[in-house]
Amino acid sequence: MDALYLLLFFSINTLRHLPGLCAAADTITPSRSLSDVNGSTLSSQDGTFELGFFSPGNSQKRFVGIWYKNVPARTVVWVANRLNPINDSSGVLMIDGLGKLVILSSNSAVVWSANSSGTAQDPVVQLLDTGNLVLRNGDDGDSGATYLWQSFDYPTDTVIAEMKIGWDLRRGIDRRLTAWKSADDPSPGDFSWGLELHNYPEAVAWKGNQEYFRSGPWNGLRYSGAPEQRTNPLFSFNFVNNEDEVYFIFHLKNKSVLTRSILNQSNYAWERYTWSEATQAWKLSTTVPKDYCDYYGLCGAYSNCDVTELPVCQCLSGFSPKSPEKWNSMDWSEGCTRNKPLECGDRDGFVEFGGLKLPDTKFSWVNRTLDLKECRAKCLRNCSCMAYTHSDISGAGSGCVMWFGDLVDIRHFADGGQHLYIRMPRSALGLKSRHWLKIVVIVVAVTLAASVLLLTCYNIRRWRKKLKVTAEVKIDEEKKEPKNESSEEDLELPTFDLSTISDATDNFSLNQKIGEGGFGPVYKGMLPDGQQIAVKRLSTISRQGTKEFKNEVILIAKLQHRNLVKLLGCCIEGEEKVLIYEYMPNRSLDAFIFDGTRGKLLDWQTRFNIICGVARGLLYLHQDSRLRIIHRDLKASNVLLDNEMNPKISDFGMARTFGGDQSEGNTNRVVGTYGYMAPEYAIDGLFSVKSDVFSFGILILEIISGKRNRGLFHSNQNLIGHAWRLYAEGRPLDLIDPCLDRSCILSEVLRCIHLSFLCLQHHPEDRPSMASVVVMLGSESALPPPKQPGFLIDRNPFEGDSSSSKHELNSVNEITVTLVEAR
Repeated sequence: MDALYLLLFFSINTLRHLPGLCAAADTITPSRSLSDVNGSTLSSQDGTFELGFFSPGNSQKRFVGIWYKNVPARTVVWVANRLNPINDSSGVLMIDGLGKLVILSSNSAVVWSANSSGTAQDPVVQLLDTGNLVLRNGDDGDSGATYLWQSFDYPTDTVIAEMKIGWDLRRGIDRRLTAWKSADDPSPGDFSWGLELHNYPEAVAWKGNQEYFRSGPWNGLRYSGAPEQRTNPLFSFNFVNNEDEVYFIFHLKNKSVLTRSILNQSNYAWERYTWSEATQAWKLSTTVPKDYCDYYGLCGAYSNCDVTELPVCQCLSGFSPKSPEKWNSMDWSEGCTRNKPLECGDRDGFVEFGGLKLPDTKFSWVNRTLDLKECRAKCLRNCSCMAYTHSDISGAGSGCVMWFGDLVDIRHFADGGQHLYIRMPRSALGLKSRHWLKIVVIVVAVTLAASVLLLTCYNIRRWRKKLKVTAEVKIDEEKKEPKNESSEEDLELPTFDLSTISDATDNFSLNQKIGEGGFGPVYKGMLPDGQQIAVKRLSTISRQGTKEFKNEVILIAKLQHRNLVKLLGCCIEGEEKVLIYEYMPNRSLDAFIFDGTRGKLLDWQTRFNIICGVARGLLYLHQDSRLRIIHRDLKASNVLLDNEMNPKISDFGMARTFGGDQSEGNTNRVVGTYGYMAPEYAIDGLFSVKSDVFSFGILILEIISGKRNRGLFHSNQNLIGHAWRLYAEGRPLDLIDPCLDRSCILSEVLRCIHLSFLCLQHHPEDRPSMASVVVMLGSESALPPPKQPGFLIDRNPFEGDSSSSKHELNSVNEITVTLVEAR
């Protein structure tokens, strides 16, 4: 009988292609595996955790999981094959011939495989005392540095001690929690939790595609939105943020304590439990969201949520409801707006608000070396900076964090909140500021009076001499030929009568209107000789004006290139300022690539030709034109398409010229479109030819994907973050627009994606020149490996655009090619 049983046992293993006996042991090796038939399990050395096959709740499906061994009610902390259950008890967990950990079903099909790195010479799988299942080389011991794979890198719905939640930037691994669909189904639900890689990282919970809860950024002591997160006798916690990793972790102070945090799909909550030996049950200690104000963006922008107030949403001081009717009906989603507009520069100041959860950090910037005084000065110089504070409040406080765009998801805490300094116009800074100004004025006045008194005699003695000098200067000036203030550089540009343009556009008829941008409306017209034209008319309410108008005329009149739009002439009569361009029948690139129907008209070859054409146009601007020109507003809506779909760069109202050997400049007036600006330009006003290279990198991704950079994708990433994630995971082809499935040349697409990341490097010096870009597009030579792109602007683009010194969020120059769409 024993011999027959042994023969049957070996036969089962042979059918499953197993290299040896299934047996319970502290490790899995090529000669040892776990079989669901035998009910074999794997235990940690201290007996805290156990791994094996199980069926959750009332389900009959089989999964491989890890649970607490000595807790009566099975509490699973990790599941391997949560997407591919086995329908019977035939499963086997083993190491295959390639040294990978796999789960096989009855027909030897692989239902799950560990995504291990490298190949183990003597592979061993071990369940550590921490609950971490690891694959390592047998002769390497328990050193974490040599793990080829570990379950802690792929959490399910539970966090336990020593488990990192966050990013391994070296390997592109996002350790993120996803709730079970139900107690009977461990497959991923629509409730997830992880760290978002903003410049000031924070934990975010997602309910489907909607941001559900935000912890606030880590401030050196705790998450900004969790003042209750204090030192306790059970565990300590830590937050790590460096070039290699960004993660949160907690450590047990008493190893005998069992505590875990889970995502609960049934009530959409993050919950922390601790095991009670006395009651033999899990005790709930923390739940998030904990109250009404924890729900993301409940009160809209510039509003403060306070559970002690009624209603809970209150506009910040200096702001009022954007929609009073909705506000009074308890709909606070539109938030609040300023009572007085910002004035920009030194005419603004800051008001201190205390006890707050810091705003959403999507559009933030951090410098950990600046003190608070330097942070204030830097924020004040940038008209887009809306608030600032310390990035680290431990000790006396240090570092600088600044916010750009609307301040969203703020709440008030009675104890434990932070200070936030919000930008306000000088006229709205309150009595304290006015009192301070009075003191300054009085001191200055007294000083001036004293100075005048002391210098009176001296001035009287020199008065006659001064009159004599003035008379001589006046005589000399009268002898000179008077200056003709109306004379301007000969632009060799035809001028048109306003009546001619009016007739050509049917008196600027709405039927002739083809678009509108920051400059004003654009009309289609036809000259008496039959030539079609595009007429850009400066709007009386435009935030741009004569300066931008003259800038565009001066620049584009000197440019001649097949990939630049041609300016035919201009018209200046009274208050009317008009530019006349060649008409582009196919209008703009964005009208095609962001439209699911029209996008099908652009196959891959056409899109690749557009990429190459724009690159040649930029190369001409940067290197081959008479002036070195930086466009500063390159985007899909500023690329026009002629009859043959050849691209032509347009809209030079924001462009800047360089002379001689000058290669970069700076400005206090940041113009362009947020989401397309290079980080150094959006934050510090530094621009160069590499600023256009950054924008070109975004344009490449948009052309390939058919998606706007400012859209939101997985984990609230914009297009750059989404594309980089796919690239890091080895799935760059998932980025391709479905319209291109049949026409794309994969090698060219992959090369363009790779090139886009080179253009999107955070530091300008790491980006290639346009000359190099053109060479890379036309060759098949190997490209250098890209670093992680800069994510300040690309990851989290602003909700709007900016075009004025006040930095309102409006389009800068969305000219002839912006289609008018019904709203």
